[in-house]
Amino acid sequence: MPRPRSPRRGSKSFSPRKRTDHINGRIRYWPTPQEGPQLLGFAGYKAGMTHLYLIEDREKKPEFGQEVKVAATVIDTPPMLICAVRGYEMTTEGLKVLSEAWMAELTKDLMKKLKNTRKPDPTKALEHLTSLLGRIIEIRILAATQPRLTSLPKNISDIVEIKIGGGEIEEQLDFAKSLLGKKISISDIFKAGEFVDIAGATKGKGFQGPVKRWGIRILQNKSRKTIRGVAAISPASPRTIHPNVPRAGQMGLHHRIEVNKKIVLIGSDGKKVTPLGGFNRYGSVKGDYLVIKGSVMGPAKRLIRFRKSNKSIQKTEAVPNVTFIKTEWRKET
Repeated sequence: MPRPRSPRRGSKSFSPRKRTDHINGRIRYWPTPQEGPQLLGFAGYKAGMTHLYLIEDREKKPEFGQEVKVAATVIDTPPMLICAVRGYEMTTEGLKVLSEAWMAELTKDLMKKLKNTRKPDPTKALEHLTSLLGRIIEIRILAATQPRLTSLPKNISDIVEIKIGGGEIEEQLDFAKSLLGKKISISDIFKAGEFVDIAGATKGKGFQGPVKRWGIRILQNKSRKTIRGVAAISPASPRTIHPNVPRAGQMGLHHRIEVNKKIVLIGSDGKKVTPLGGFNRYGSVKGDYLVIKGSVMGPAKRLIRFRKSNKSIQKTEAVPNVTFIKTEWRKET
C-alpha cells in the first residue's frame, strides 16, 4: 500500500510570498458601471478596530431580525484633492499615458511629494487633452490624500490613481475637468450598506520559519538536525527542491485584495467612532470616517484603497441598522 501523504499546507495562489512593491495598494482592474460618469475609488488610513451591534438583515441567517455583535474596522478618510487628469490610449503593450493636465496651484505637501518646481498650466494642458479625444479610451484622475487632517505623524500626501467609469469618453473628460483642483469626500462616492473591494499590504512579520509560515507539524524531540523543519525537502532524483515544499522566508507585507467588504457606517464626525483615549498607535479620527464590517489588512496608519465592488453578492444594499458602537471602555447601562 502507498504511504499516506500529509495534507497540503498553505496556498500556492499567493506564491511567491515576497515583500510587495506597492505598500499603498494597487488596483489593476476597475468595474464598468452603467451609470455615470462617476469616480470608482477612494483611499483612507486605517485607524483601528472596534465592535458594534446591528440588526441582522440577511434573511437566510438564523439571527435574521435580531441584534448581533460584529467586529468592525474604522478607516480615517479625509477629503482628497483632485490634482491631475490623465488620458490613456491602447497600444500593443497595453494602456499608455497619452497626456495629462495638472492643477495650477499645487499645495505645499503635494510639492514635497512631486518635487516639482515648475508651475503647471491647466488650461493649455486640458486643451491638448481635448484635441486627443479620438485616441483616448480611458480617463483617470490623480487624487492626493491630506494627512494633515488626520492623526498621522506625516504631512506629505499620498497620490493614488482613480478611474472614471460610466458614460461616454466626452462625458468622462468633462466630469474630470469639473473636478480638477477640487476636493471630494468619501460620501460623494460610497454610501452605507454598499459593498466595496479593498487593496493594501498586510502586516509585515519578517523572516519566519516553516512552522509559522506554513503551519507544518513540529517533529519529535529526537529528530535529527532539526525539529521545526521539514524532514525530507526533496527526493534523491531529481535533485531539486519543488516550490510546494514549505521553506523559511518572508512572511507578511504581502499585497492583497479583498472583495465584497460591507460599509456599515459613513460619517463626518470622527468623535462618534473614536474610543476613549483614541485608537492604539493611531489616535483620534478628526473628520470623515468609514466603518467596514470585519477586519482590514495591515496595521494602523496604513493606506487602504477602495473601489466599487466588481462582483456584488446581493442586489439590494439596505442601510445597516446600527444600535450601538463601542466608544467607551465599557458599555453604559
